[in-house]
Amino acid sequence: MEPNLQADLAVILPEIVLALFAMAALIGAVYTKKDALAPVLVWLTAAVMAVLAVYVGAVESGTHMAFGGIFIDDDFSRFAKFTILIAAAVVLIMSQEYMSKHGLLRFEYPVLICLAAVGMMVMVSAGDLMTLYMGLELQSLALYVVAALRRDSIKSTEAGLKYFVLGALSSGLLLFGASLVYGYSGTTLFSGIIQTTQDGVSIGMLFGVVLVISGLAFKVSAVPFHMWTPDVYEGSPTPVTAFFATAPKMAAMALFARVLYDAFGGAVGDWQQVLVLLSVASMLLGSIAAIGQTDIKRLMAYSSIAHMGYALMGLAAGTEAGVEAMLVYLAIYVTMNVGAFAFILSLERDGQPVTDIKAMGGMGARDPAKAMAMLILLFSMGGVPPMLGFFAKFAVFTAAIESGLYWLTVIAAISSVIGLFYYLRLVYIMYFGEEAEELDHRTQPVLWGFLMVSAAAMVLGVFNMFGVDTAAAAAAATLVH
Repeated sequence: MEPNLQADLAVILPEIVLALFAMAALIGAVYTKKDALAPVLVWLTAAVMAVLAVYVGAVESGTHMAFGGIFIDDDFSRFAKFTILIAAAVVLIMSQEYMSKHGLLRFEYPVLICLAAVGMMVMVSAGDLMTLYMGLELQSLALYVVAALRRDSIKSTEAGLKYFVLGALSSGLLLFGASLVYGYSGTTLFSGIIQTTQDGVSIGMLFGVVLVISGLAFKVSAVPFHMWTPDVYEGSPTPVTAFFATAPKMAAMALFARVLYDAFGGAVGDWQQVLVLLSVASMLLGSIAAIGQTDIKRLMAYSSIAHMGYALMGLAAGTEAGVEAMLVYLAIYVTMNVGAFAFILSLERDGQPVTDIKAMGGMGARDPAKAMAMLILLFSMGGVPPMLGFFAKFAVFTAAIESGLYWLTVIAAISSVIGLFYYLRLVYIMYFGEEAEELDHRTQPVLWGFLMVSAAAMVLGVFNMFGVDTAAAAAAATLVH
């Protein structure tokens, strides 16, 4: 084997291993008892992802290119990959009992999650518009199927179809934008594109940049490209919703940062305005629309739209501190969502899932430990000090102020106060709300564990953030040259 090819393959080793594992699992399941092996496959997939996450985290610091610069492995991509793999593994473990109880645990489920994770890992390491699109489509195609996994449910089918149709539209926008960028720069490599944007951006190139941003904004469900989110969150099986709310968000935001800084880093002034607009619209709509929701999964959908607005705020700052704040925000956001969805998955009555927020009435007295853990997570999501969520928001606010985006910070603060209302409403229902019909007492040990660990992290992480801030600073430094 040629030394160059050997070095290239070493750089993409985690992606190769995960892709080969997915294919081997698929072939193995087809030639055996298929769904009977699904529970084992879920644990095995989660274990492989956890091992790969440790491997990614242990790789020595530095930037490694593969295949002529179309694939970049640096501290930034490794930070994102570690979060993606851990989030995917945790969601798989959390979903196992729910999926098997409701007859949804088919062998395809862990395989599709695995392939989506491969797509996400390729996305965050993209150094070329072609690689970007390849990773994005691999992730999306797997997620379209996962969204519509509950075939006997009209809502689930609708969720998958909506996500597919609007996903195709966003892909079209992205491809059209990429073709314009290629037309005006003469290359698809990010390193080549950034050289052509140093002396200013032509109007055609600007159209390309805006279309690429629009395509990516769909993936992070930023307003006005958010319309699929509430329906997909509500219609998909709850573990699938938990997956949508964690790993893909990290991957899409990391890809967003990669494209803007690696390809259009010379035109910060041009794309900053677009991001500020997306950020303001997402924060306000997410905060206001969530107030009227009675279904907790729809409420979490609007909550995620608002959170992506805050993360975009860090990106809009256009500085290294902004990227660092965005990464810290996303890592904390993913942890909060893991705990929140562990709580939502545990809400059952007579073995059937319950998603109406009124069902939480009286939980503070009946199940004080679970209610307290959720209270901590809700306070953290709302940005109440001294929870970790407050420090996440404080970081993006600081980055925006340092970049002179004062009015954006004011709008973010107003939106944060509005958002706090619906988080506190859930707390009110749990502790002072009307007594609801009693829910099942038994909580799966796995869900209980993740709920408690996530809530504890929101309190204990205040002291050192578990090193996330240090890793994020290193990641941001490699991206923003």
